[in-house]
Amino acid sequence: MVTSTVIGGVDTHADTHTLAALDAQGRLLGTRSVPATAAGNRRALGWLSSHGQVDRVGVEGTGSYGAQLARYLTAQDVDVVEVDRADRKQRRQRGKSDPLDAEAAARAVLARTATTTPKTRTGPVESLRALKATKRAAMKAMVAARSALVQLVITAPHSVREQLHGLSGTTRVEACARLRPDRDRLHEPEQAVKLALRRTARRCLVLAEEIAEADADLDALVKHTAPGLLDHFGVGPDTASQLLITAGDNPDRIRSEASFAALCGVSPLPASSGRTDRHRLNRGGDRHANEALWRIIMVRLGHDDRTKAYRARRSEQNLSKPEIIRCLKRYLVRELLPTIRAELAHDTAPPQAPSTLDPAA
Repeated sequence: MVTSTVIGGVDTHADTHTLAALDAQGRLLGTRSVPATAAGNRRALGWLSSHGQVDRVGVEGTGSYGAQLARYLTAQDVDVVEVDRADRKQRRQRGKSDPLDAEAAARAVLARTATTTPKTRTGPVESLRALKATKRAAMKAMVAARSALVQLVITAPHSVREQLHGLSGTTRVEACARLRPDRDRLHEPEQAVKLALRRTARRCLVLAEEIAEADADLDALVKHTAPGLLDHFGVGPDTASQLLITAGDNPDRIRSEASFAALCGVSPLPASSGRTDRHRLNRGGDRHANEALWRIIMVRLGHDDRTKAYRARRSEQNLSKPEIIRCLKRYLVRELLPTIRAELAHDTAPPQAPSTLDPAA
């Protein structure tokens, strides 16, 4: 008896997942919804298997609602493919519903328009992601708290402003945290503003301590996970952790350095027209990874002689500063990707990367 091949598609949500099953010829075999729980994951695979041999399953949102399901299917040796949501044109033509989205995911896998392997999210890089997300949230809260503190000082009564005159940054925050308002006189604006300043300043201090702890944790985890990455000029724990997060625990899913460059938004895009032959900056990709590369390049432009020489040479060729930085980012991807792959594969001898400044490399 010949077992039929089944292609699955899943539209994921917080409470339920909707599945669709196709045969190898693209015929719809059925749809079903299951709870977004461990038991629901088992039911999902059981239902797909009831139609035949499961070949591949396209899952929407493997980095959010579909993360648990993708992990479960991968653990069961099912080939999971990351699927983007259907484009607007397709939704206008066919409508929008969970079964239709699940079917569209399955058809994207069948047509091989979706081929991306999702991150496994089962190793130390997932730990880095969680810590980095917490730090990023704390930094956002810190910016908001400091901004609120500045506005409170600007509009504070004259007597309060005199106490804080000439202070800025951390010194002003610490001074505001030491204020002693009279709680029995909060009906007076001066005392109420003092209390508001003290609470906001103490929030800044707590957030600063949280950020410092996150930095220490990230530093230790990066040194444990990929110490070789820190040996590259200008790469620190913060930028290294972001590049590792972008690559994922299974960087072998990245087919080439060009793919990683596109993932980081540093691959050149053609922008030629008529007699003009040029490339432009890529505004897509993971912007956090793009920022990490930019920070490394800024360090090298300020302190690395070879990078300075490269900038001077390319400036003589009439390249603008953004174009030069884009080229440097692309070469940096070429330099760092072999190390990322080797470190995450626990290779004790990462391959020697080519020069970041050699266009022929």
